[in-house]
Amino acid sequence: MIKNTTKVMPQNRTKIVATVGPACDSYEGLKELAEAGVNVFRLNFSHGTHEDKAQVIEHIRKINHSLGLSISILGDLQGPKLRVGEIENNHLDVKVGDILTFTNEKCVGTLDKIFVSYPNLSEDVRIGNIIMIDDGKIEVKVVGITKEKEVKVQVTLGGVLSSKKGINLPDTKISLPGLTDKDLVDLEFIIAQELDWVALSFVRSVKDIILLRYKLQEKKSKTKIIAKIEKPEALLCIRDIIIESDAIMVARGDLGVELPIEKVPLIQRDLIRKCLHRAKPVIVATQMMESMIDRVKPNRSEITDVANAVLEGADAVMLSGETAAGNHPALVVQTMCKIIEQVENTEYRYNREEDLKPQTHSPSFLSDAVCYNACKMAQDVNANALIGTTQSGYTAFMLSSYRPKSPMYIFTKEKSLVTQLSLSWGVRVFYSDEESTLDDIITSQISYLKDKGLLETGDVVVSTGSTPVHLHLPTNVLKITKVE
Repeated sequence: MIKNTTKVMPQNRTKIVATVGPACDSYEGLKELAEAGVNVFRLNFSHGTHEDKAQVIEHIRKINHSLGLSISILGDLQGPKLRVGEIENNHLDVKVGDILTFTNEKCVGTLDKIFVSYPNLSEDVRIGNIIMIDDGKIEVKVVGITKEKEVKVQVTLGGVLSSKKGINLPDTKISLPGLTDKDLVDLEFIIAQELDWVALSFVRSVKDIILLRYKLQEKKSKTKIIAKIEKPEALLCIRDIIIESDAIMVARGDLGVELPIEKVPLIQRDLIRKCLHRAKPVIVATQMMESMIDRVKPNRSEITDVANAVLEGADAVMLSGETAAGNHPALVVQTMCKIIEQVENTEYRYNREEDLKPQTHSPSFLSDAVCYNACKMAQDVNANALIGTTQSGYTAFMLSSYRPKSPMYIFTKEKSLVTQLSLSWGVRVFYSDEESTLDDIITSQISYLKDKGLLETGDVVVSTGSTPVHLHLPTNVLKITKVE
C-alpha cells in the first residue's frame, strides 16, 4: 500500500542545494526557500552552534511534513580548514615585501605576529612554499622557520587581512587528519539527528572516506557520504574516492586556490563524467550566483556557469553565501530554477548511452544491465514514466545516471531514502509498504501515479523491480505496461 507522504510538485531535474545561514534560518525563511524550489538544505558546520542547527533541522522536517515535501538535509563538516586568528580591529593592511610571523600561540594578529590554527605548520612547510590567504586574495612565501616553531613569511601579494580568513597551502602536504576533533563532535551530532548526507571536507585519499564510513557503521547510521574534492591530492586517487563515496562535491572554491584556476573547468567536467559512469550523484558548488548576495540579478557569466553545469550533467548545483548571508535568498533560488528550466526544456540530450553502458567487471553488472535497458526501452517507446523500486537506493542512482528522458519515479519502503534521493538528478521519490507480488507492486505504483495526475489512461510505463519479492534481490525484472 503506497502512502501519500510526498507532495507532487513540478520540479527541475537538476537539483538545487541551498546553504542555511542567518539570512534564511527562520521557519518562514526556510519555507520560502522550499517553495522556491530547494531540494537539499546544507548545514555548514564551520559556523554556528549545535543548538542553532537542531532548531533548523526541526524547521525543515516540519516543513517537509506540513507541505508534503521530501527535502534532504546535508551536514557539511569543516575538516582540516586552516585559518588565521583574530586580527586587531579586524583590519590589517599587508603590503608586498612585508615580513609576517605565523605562530601557534593564540594572540590578536598584528604586523608583528599572527595566530594560525595549524599546530604542525612549522613542521610541514618548507622554505619557498607559497601560502594563500582569503581564497588567494593575499599571498605570502615562506622565508624562514624559527626554533620556536614560528614561520616567517614575505608578502608577495598584498591586501587587507581580516579575522578568521582561510589559509591554503598549495605547495605543502598537510599532516592533519581528515577528521579533526571538531569534526568528530559534529559527526556525533549529525548521526544523532539522522541527517541524510554528511560532506567530508578536504578529502585527500580514500582512507579519509573509509574512516568516516567506519564511524557511521559503528553507530549503525544510514547517513550517506559526500566527498568534497578541493585538494590536488584527491585528484590523484579520484577513482577510488568516487567508488568509496556515495556522492561527490566539486568544491571549486578551495580547488581554484590550490590549483591553477584555468584547470578548474576541465576538472569539473571530468569529475561529472566520472561520477556518471559510477552512478554517483555529483554537486557543483561555490560562487555560482555570488553577485546575487547583494544584487537582484546575476552576472551573465554566472548564468552561463549554472547552465554549463546542467549541460555537463551535474545532479545538483549549490548555493552558499547567496542563501546563507545574501539579501535575496528566495529570489536567488527562483532565478536558478529559471536557468535550469530553460536549459532542460531545450532539445539537449542528457542521455549519454554511447558512453554509459553496463560494465562487465562490475559486481552489479546484471542489475546495471536491467536499469540501462529500462532507460533504453523508455526512450524507444517514448514512455510516459520510468518507475523503479529500491531498498538500498542503488537502482535509483543507476537509473538516474543514464539521464533518461522519461519522468522518473522511485518507490521505496526505506523511509530514509525518501529524503536522501532528493539529491539525485530527475528522481522523485515516494514511500510505499511492500506488496506480496511484483505484479501487485507495479499495479499499485501505477494506480498511485494515476491518482496523483502523473499518469492517465493509455500512457506507457516502463517498470523495474525484483522477484521473488521477499528475497529483496538486486533489480532483475523489466516490464512495460499500458495504463488502463
